[in-house]
Amino acid sequence: MLRRIDRPVILSALLALSGLAWLWLIWLGRGMAEQDMASMPGMAMHMPSAWTATRFGLTFAMWWVMMIGMMLPGAAPMILMFATVNRNKRASGQDFVPVSVFTLGYLLVWGLFSAGATVAQCALDQLAMLSASLATISPSVGGALLIAAGIYQFTPLKQACLRHCRSPVAFVLNRWQDGRAGALRMGVEHGTFCLGCCWVLMALLLVVGAMNLLLAAAIAAFVLVEKLLAGGAWIGRLGGVAMIAVGAWLAAGSA
Repeated sequence: MLRRIDRPVILSALLALSGLAWLWLIWLGRGMAEQDMASMPGMAMHMPSAWTATRFGLTFAMWWVMMIGMMLPGAAPMILMFATVNRNKRASGQDFVPVSVFTLGYLLVWGLFSAGATVAQCALDQLAMLSASLATISPSVGGALLIAAGIYQFTPLKQACLRHCRSPVAFVLNRWQDGRAGALRMGVEHGTFCLGCCWVLMALLLVVGAMNLLLAAAIAAFVLVEKLLAGGAWIGRLGGVAMIAVGAWLAAGSA
C-alpha cells in the first residue's frame, strides 16, 4: 500500500499540474479576447490567415495543455493504483519505476490527439468555418458533430473503453508490465482506452470553441462524472441523448 504521505503528494501533484494548465488557458483566453476587441471590432466573421509553423506549434500547445487540464483528474485513480502496485514491488525488492513514467505515456496519447485536433482546426480555418473564438460557424456541421458525439455514447467501443477507464484494479491485474518501458507502454495503453472513451467529447470543442473555457470545464466535469461515479455509465447515456437532441435542433435550424 501507499504510505499515508504518498497519496496526498501524488494527488496534489496531479491537481497542481491540471490547475496550472487551466491557469495558462485562462491567461491565453484573456489575451485572445483583448486582441479580438482591439482588431476589427466590426467584423462578425473570422477570416482565415496563414498557418505558419509557429502558429501550428502554439495551437498544438494550446490543445495539449487543455487536454492535460481536462483529463488528468479523471486519470488519478489509475495513476494511484499504479503507484500502489509499484511501491509494493519495491518493498519486495523489485525495481521501482516513478509514477511520472506511466503518466508521461498517458499524456503522450493526448498529445497525438492534440496534433489531430490542430490539423482539424487548421482545415476548418482555411475553409472559413471558424469564428474568432475558434468555434464552428456552420450550424449544420456543429449539429452533425453533436449528433455523432451523442450516438457514440451508446456504441460498444465507447462502453468497452469506459469499462477499462472505470476499473483500475482490473487494468493492473491484466495488463501490468515491469520496468520503465513497461510502465510507459501501460500509460500509453491506458491513455488509448481513455481516448477511445472521450475523443468525440473532446472534438466538441471544435463546435463550442476551443477557448470557450466554461464549456470546456463542463465537458471535463462530464468526463469526470462518467468515469468516477457509480452511475457514470448511465449519466453518459443521458448526456448522449441530450447531445443528439441539441444536435438535431441545430441541424434543423440550419435547414
